[in-house]
Amino acid sequence: MIELAHFQVLSAALFSIGVYGVLARRSAVLILMSIELMLNAVSINLVGFAAFVDFSEAQRALGQVLVIFVITIAAAELALAVAIILRLYRNRASVNVDEIDLLKW
Repeated sequence: MIELAHFQVLSAALFSIGVYGVLARRSAVLILMSIELMLNAVSINLVGFAAFVDFSEAQRALGQVLVIFVITIAAAELALAVAIILRLYRNRASVNVDEIDLLKW
């Protein structure tokens, strides 16, 4: 039988993979994918808590509503970041984060 601990272990594993991806990657696109992986881990954790913790019906739906907000924020973040990355690629012909020094004096 699936328990809350299974959801938490899966969420922790996905979040850890996402953190490693953010810290170890140099490509801005791969960093964005890692951030999306971390947001998905949070969503899995919210749904797991909403399903297994004994709340009233109104509070049980709160986890699912928060997941909808996380998905909306992730979509907005992705759209803005892809636009920035495309602009950087046009200016610098690279999406390597080590080579992006536009704001340095």
